Amino acid sequence: MSDTIKLKTAGFDARFPNTNQTRNCWQNYVDFHKCVQAKGEEFQPCQEFRAVYRSLCPTKWVEKWDEQRENGVFPGLYQKKADHDDHH
Repeated sequence: MSDTIKLKTAGFDARFPNTNQTRNCWQNYVDFHKCVQAKGEEFQPCQEFRAVYRSLCPTKWVEKWDEQRENGVFPGLYQKKADHDDHH
């Protein structure tokens, strides 16, 4: 008896009809994290975004973006502003 691993690649996305999938990768990464913020990580549609970005995005990009999110400097998501006044 052997375990079978099912690999799945990203399906066609009409928003990204060209062969360069960089924007598709980015958008699905952003959509996944926005979805998780709104609905929680267990919400199944969020997992679809995750499956696509994990299929399309180079690991190094994801590691960089994860680090940026952890440090509050990721440009793709709205960050909570610090609780201080900026008076000039």
